[in-house]
Amino acid sequence: MRHRGDQTEQHLSVHPALPFGSCSSPSNHLIPQLPPDHFRSTWNFFEFTLDLLVPRSPMLTRNCLFLLLWFLVNEGLLSPLRPPSQGRLGKERPRGPGGLRRNGGPGFQRVKRGWVWNQFFVLEEYMGSDPQYVGKLHTDLDKGDSGVKYTLSGEGAGSIFTIDQTTGDIHALRSLDREERAFYTLRAQAVDLQTGRPLEPESEFIIKVQDINDNEPKFQEGPYVASVPEMSPVGTYVTQVTATDADDPTYGNSARVVYSILHGQPYFSVDAKTGVIRTALPNMDREVKELYQVLIQAKDMGGQLGGLAGTTTVNITLSDVNDNPPRFSKSIFHLRVPESSPVGSAVGRIKAHDLDIGKNAEVDYTIVPGDGGATFDITTNEHNQEGIIVLKKPLDYETKKAYTFKVEASNPHLDPRFHSAGPFKDTATVKIIVLDVDEPPVFSMPAYGMNVYEDTPVGIIIGAVTAQDLDVGGSTVRYSIDWKNELDSYFAIDPVEGTISTNHLLDRETTAQHTISVVATKVNNPILSSKVAVTVHVMDVNEFPPELAVPYEAFVCENAKAGQVIQVISARDQDLSPVGQTFSFRSPPEDIKNKNFTIQDFGNNTAGIVTRRAGFRRRAQESYQLPVVMEDNGYPVQSSTGTLSIRVCGCDADGSLLSCNVEAVFLPVGLSTGALVAILLCIVILLVIVVLYVGLRRQKKMETLMTSKEDIRDNVIHYDDEGGGEEDTQAFDMGALRNPKTMKEGPSRRDVRPESAPLPRPAPGSQDGADMCDFIHRRLRESDVDGLAPPYDSLATYAYEGNGSTAGSLSSIESLAGEAEEDYDYLREWGPRFKTLAGIFGEQDSQSELTDNKH
Repeated sequence: MRHRGDQTEQHLSVHPALPFGSCSSPSNHLIPQLPPDHFRSTWNFFEFTLDLLVPRSPMLTRNCLFLLLWFLVNEGLLSPLRPPSQGRLGKERPRGPGGLRRNGGPGFQRVKRGWVWNQFFVLEEYMGSDPQYVGKLHTDLDKGDSGVKYTLSGEGAGSIFTIDQTTGDIHALRSLDREERAFYTLRAQAVDLQTGRPLEPESEFIIKVQDINDNEPKFQEGPYVASVPEMSPVGTYVTQVTATDADDPTYGNSARVVYSILHGQPYFSVDAKTGVIRTALPNMDREVKELYQVLIQAKDMGGQLGGLAGTTTVNITLSDVNDNPPRFSKSIFHLRVPESSPVGSAVGRIKAHDLDIGKNAEVDYTIVPGDGGATFDITTNEHNQEGIIVLKKPLDYETKKAYTFKVEASNPHLDPRFHSAGPFKDTATVKIIVLDVDEPPVFSMPAYGMNVYEDTPVGIIIGAVTAQDLDVGGSTVRYSIDWKNELDSYFAIDPVEGTISTNHLLDRETTAQHTISVVATKVNNPILSSKVAVTVHVMDVNEFPPELAVPYEAFVCENAKAGQVIQVISARDQDLSPVGQTFSFRSPPEDIKNKNFTIQDFGNNTAGIVTRRAGFRRRAQESYQLPVVMEDNGYPVQSSTGTLSIRVCGCDADGSLLSCNVEAVFLPVGLSTGALVAILLCIVILLVIVVLYVGLRRQKKMETLMTSKEDIRDNVIHYDDEGGGEEDTQAFDMGALRNPKTMKEGPSRRDVRPESAPLPRPAPGSQDGADMCDFIHRRLRESDVDGLAPPYDSLATYAYEGNGSTAGSLSSIESLAGEAEEDYDYLREWGPRFKTLAGIFGEQDSQSELTDNKH
């Protein structure tokens, strides 16, 4: 597309109907007469250009400049853009076969030129009643016969922008806002009206919304809040404000913002370009004025007349600095305090005022060393910064009636910039008058403690308390016990003297400590009384003697040396607790000359058993008994004698215990522990092998002799044939029992002294049953007195078939032979339980008699 003039060149003057009027020029004859419709699009562009060069110029000057530009272009001094291809929109086409030169002579025919535009401009905020003319689209293929149809598509086509399909004129249907949208991209095309065939490819162009100054600067973050320390120097930074203008910053001065201060001078200033606010006056005092409200203006067009402006408010607060010392409202404070005020109570308040705020107004109070420093103290109330005077010691009107001291108030947080102004502290005098109060009696001690033995008789005085009235003209005091429980009745007090005595016998094991409350009351004013706690400790009477703490098992090594401590012992006493006990240890007088051991008292409730010689042997004596005498420090002194058993044991070279058994003497002397362990292991292995061998052999024999799983024999002879027994019966060898001569005597123990003499062995007797019985009983007695013999749970009784048995023969043949002669009448004498059995055997006897009679 291109915007161009008419296709025919005419040497005519400017049409009087043109909107820009006429202009006299020497070159008027070169200006073509242009129809308004063809000239309007070109005028739109140059109006924009002239508006840039000469903003808001008079109409005549603008038209003259436009005509001058048109002349330059038409004369070729300004080259227009040429179309890219032959036969397309914007293509230059020849005028004809020939042409004239400017001087009228023959030459080349002049070619018409056209301008290729890819963008249009439209003013924003157009307020006219008619649609705003934007520009014109035209193609060289348009012959002017209305055979070409122009179409428009893209952003806003039809709704915002419309095109005359015949002439190609583009209009804006409504007012546009550049801040809402800066440009629109559209596409145009020329088609044949009859056939609808595109005459040229679709072309894209842009319509830009030309900015006008229709937006004022705005402060997006306003109103602002800032602070600056008081007493700041001139030029101190406070804050920065920023305003933004929505107009186009690339076009004119519409978006160029300048800052100024409308309200807030002369205290503050603002930088016109950056918007930085600074202090303009020195020594601004917060105590005089704390809050300032500053009004800032931002104006576009570089601040020129006619520019739009926006404002914002900046609230500036002067922050506090410690530039004021504390000051007392008066130089002397008078206080009146009763003497009965308790220690730790507040007796008065004073205050030093500070004009500052926050931590700069904090005040520390101190009492200047002098009259009241030991009796009073002062602290600071954190909420109101008052000084609270506190009582440190009790007041006594009779001792001191008034106090005078000074109090100093100071700031803990100082600013070095203001040290030159003087010390940041103040001093005031405090006078305290002590008021007399009728006080209760005062005990001589805050608490009393007394000791008494538990066997103290009833009525014995164990202590006394004392109280007196310290007021002027003091009253007589009477004493009493405030009974709270039954235990308080164990004591009594003299109401005049204050002596305390016992009412009952005391038992330390029941109650070791009593606490009673003694009351002292003024006679002339019984309402005033005071109490004191009296603690009575019941002391233990030494009733039990000390004894060994544990049953010690002491031993001495055979290789022990003389003077060696072999055991440390201690004692215990049931009377006292372990704390405070003292015990002493010694040997009894009859054992002082003991050649084996002695007792050494260590002095710390322990003692050591010390050897007096070396060469202890178990063969000579296995153990020793050592008596130990123990005494306590009670009243009266109690003592007891304990016996300590000391065994002689074998030890290695380091003194470690090996064995205390007497049997260990048999072991070869000099064998090490490892050798003994190896020997024991070998013995155990041999025993295991023997047990396994015997078990396997017995299992084989049982498999040979057993005929069934139920065939179990336990000392019962099993016969497989008549007339005799098997050679291997697995029964006891009765021959050895019947022949004591064949019994082998066991070796006697040579290392142990027997406790009793062995029983004499009688001469072997006959082989009958009576001799065997005597032999068994004799062996039983020997086993009973032998301490090393293995134990048996019961006595084994042996019985033999045949002679010597009161039951007679167990043979079935003999039983049958004797049944006929048996008399069962005795069964009837046994009572009702055997009645049935007696009847059965009685019938058998009757039948037997009948049978005999028949024969």
